[in-house]
Amino acid sequence: MKEKIKHYTKEILTFIVVMTIFANIVSLYKSTDLNKDSLTNIDFLLMDGTRFTPEKGKPTLIHFWATWCPTCSLESSNIQSISQNYEVITIAVKSDSLEIQKYHKENNLTFKVVNDDEGRLAQKFNIAAYPTTFIYNKDKELIFSEVGYTSTLGLYLRMWWSSL
Repeated sequence: MKEKIKHYTKEILTFIVVMTIFANIVSLYKSTDLNKDSLTNIDFLLMDGTRFTPEKGKPTLIHFWATWCPTCSLESSNIQSISQNYEVITIAVKSDSLEIQKYHKENNLTFKVVNDDEGRLAQKFNIAAYPTTFIYNKDKELIFSEVGYTSTLGLYLRMWWSSL
């Protein structure tokens, strides 16, 4: 019995490692087409009507998501967590304003949101899949981009690295 448990545990861990490597390769491939411009001279109109301009000297995370995206739902708590400690702007793509507000309320989310209901910002950044996350360093230069799910730990490590 112990041998079976050991065997299945090894199989499960191998599967997890292989899937993690595969997911990172897919993310790297998908991120090659993203717009890699710096974040200087860009401001965003938030859903609450205020303007948000990324502050120099601080790293910034820009996260493209949608209310209809299942992976985005899984990742929303990670984005919420990172937004408590870092500068985060999220862009809800092709999602209705009322849906976004409902989604925020149901999931106790407080991060800043731009409603990109027509997908213009997504097009400007060449977004083809959701979620997509960009991390800019304190000089507003892009240093990380991720297509797909990213863990809270992964986000914190990237943001920490960006602030150095």
